[in-house]
Amino acid sequence: MITKLSPHRIRRHRERGQTLTEFALVLPLVALLLFGVIQFGIVFHQYVTLTDAVRAGARQGAVGRHLSDPAGSAEDRVRESAADLDQSQLDVSVSSTWEQGEDVSVTATYPYNISLLGFVVKSGDLTSTTTERVE
Repeated sequence: MITKLSPHRIRRHRERGQTLTEFALVLPLVALLLFGVIQFGIVFHQYVTLTDAVRAGARQGAVGRHLSDPAGSAEDRVRESAADLDQSQLDVSVSSTWEQGEDVSVTATYPYNISLLGFVVKSGDLTSTTTERVE
């Protein structure tokens, strides 16, 4: 006994194969886009953390001129605030005359890289600077 498939069943079977083929072609592009968004989010989080830490350090420097080591205190505050960054790669500099009414400037630099599938797409340094008046 020979069974004959209806044309409607054959068309449905072919459409399933077409859908699978389209999915296989689009999946790598969607995955690449998703990983790119994740990498960008990580770098953006690092930048926000760095900026917040520099602000905290500048505030410490602005109110801490009476301390024995105001520059060290400001740098310590930056490092405490940026605890989730790799401290060995975090570069902090503090400059001021520590006279009341003068500026204290705190700068921090942290390296970043955006890599997709093991290839570095972009790399460089994130830098943030904040200046406040010494109280």
